[in-house]
Amino acid sequence: MNSFDLDKISHFLHEVGMLKRTPRTGYQFLGSGSENVAEHSFRTAVIGYILARMAGADPSRTVFMCLIHDLHESRVGDMNYVNRMYNRTDDRRALSDALQGTGLENEILELFDDLEEVQSPESNLAHDADQLDLILNLREQQDLGNKYAVKWLDYALQRLRTKEGQALARRIIDSDHTHWWFNGPEKSWWIRKNGRN
Repeated sequence: MNSFDLDKISHFLHEVGMLKRTPRTGYQFLGSGSENVAEHSFRTAVIGYILARMAGADPSRTVFMCLIHDLHESRVGDMNYVNRMYNRTDDRRALSDALQGTGLENEILELFDDLEEVQSPESNLAHDADQLDLILNLREQQDLGNKYAVKWLDYALQRLRTKEGQALARRIIDSDHTHWWFNGPEKSWWIRKNGRN
């Protein structure tokens, strides 16, 4: 049984909060859109849950992988693909140092290693969830007129690993990001101010 050091866990949780202030840097190159790492991780986890259910994999393991996949970025920041051509980070060491003494090290690092080495169905699904969050953002930017989003979508689609991820991506590409709210209610809802007389 693990021994938990609540002081170390408190420090770790403050560090996790840094992800709300850590911007995803790829949007600098896309020219539009913005997101922080915490926002990205949240929707990635929801996508991971859905993909795991579709694939008959372990939803809890997949969701947890999605939640931790970028935890190390509280220390190393988010580096986009151009940054990575010139810079290297020791992501595992950053995560290990963040977890040191918390009592959480073994479980989280085992999942991180699986995710990095893509050893399980859940790690493949978590990888696809990460890409699908990007695809959703790119689809929105495409709808808003960013012509470069189409180029990015092509590369993101090629990175998908599972049939479930590919199937969901096809639906996302064919969707309009406003349909869920704009076309959802009866048209009278818009005309009569929220459906009221």
